[in-house]
Amino acid sequence: MIDWISLNMTPGVGPRAATKLLERFGSANAVFHARRTELESLRLRPETIGSIIAREFEAKAVEELDRVKKLGGDVLILDDGSYPALLREIADPPITLYVSGAWQACFDQPGVGVIGSRMCSTYGENASEMIARDLASRGICIISGLARGIDTAAHRGAIRGGGRTIAVLGTGIDAVYPKENTRLVNEIIEAGGAVVSQFPLGTPPLKDNFPYRNRIISGLSLGVVIVEATEKSGSLITARLAMEQNREVMAVPGNITSRNSFGTNYLIKSGAKLVQQWQDVVAELPGEIAAEILPPKIEKWNGTLESAAQELAPADLSENERKIWALLSPDEPAHIDGLLEQSGLSFGDLNGALVGLDIRDLIRVLPGKHYARRI
Repeated sequence: MIDWISLNMTPGVGPRAATKLLERFGSANAVFHARRTELESLRLRPETIGSIIAREFEAKAVEELDRVKKLGGDVLILDDGSYPALLREIADPPITLYVSGAWQACFDQPGVGVIGSRMCSTYGENASEMIARDLASRGICIISGLARGIDTAAHRGAIRGGGRTIAVLGTGIDAVYPKENTRLVNEIIEAGGAVVSQFPLGTPPLKDNFPYRNRIISGLSLGVVIVEATEKSGSLITARLAMEQNREVMAVPGNITSRNSFGTNYLIKSGAKLVQQWQDVVAELPGEIAAEILPPKIEKWNGTLESAAQELAPADLSENERKIWALLSPDEPAHIDGLLEQSGLSFGDLNGALVGLDIRDLIRVLPGKHYARRI
């Protein structure tokens, strides 16, 4: 453990250099027993080689681990069984992960990244929170970067959905950035979420750190949803990283006259999945995960659409809710007047049933008093 932390703290040893060292020597411990000529053959900087030969950061690594433990955190290393398997698959994964909170439970859940612009619109903020809330409430861990705007809305949405969320930092886990999100980090931990960083304690929010953070967001995720992004947004870099890591890339469409929508609309034109609601995201996840979350589709049945819908209706519906559920279709929205006539219910009973179904997120409320059943 100490060798891994020490290697991660060594100047000039980023993920790519660490990968070269591990491929050549097999372990962090072996790196520190390598001869100078062997290290020089990998074209490392002279100061990096000198630091490794002198074991310059060994004592600091011991102190570092102690400080992390006192903060209630932990350090995961690349050859540890607790290290997240998805992240290990990417090219040049970070050799250490500093974690705090319920990290193991978070890593055990399927994860989806939700990211976007810091200077977001109200539309983008609402969309991010809604998608994160709906996914988190169905057992998907929301992964984001704790930045202002879309990231913050995604973390808050996950918490409000009663689910878990991971904040990936471009700083040390003891140096929250931006500062105003310190309270949000506490809320994430209290809600069963986690904080993750590859950087040693005390690392400040340097500009060069955030591409590394973005690689972890996409690396931990089965897919990434970009909610808003300008033409030169860092979220587009994360989308590119996700594609390189063979992750699903999804985007929420936006107003064509808004600069915040340029990036997301461009991604959709380029083949990213268009996302309007949580089902669109889940449908892109591996089949076994999607099958557990999405309600079954009707392929064949003996009888009417009404009888099939009755069979699929959740068990806790009232008699009136079950009746309206059976009359609704996911494909053809029904007007309230038609439902009133077909159901035989009074307007008050019908309205009560629709409200109950909407609260359970079982129907879609559409313009013009039209309603459709969610698939």
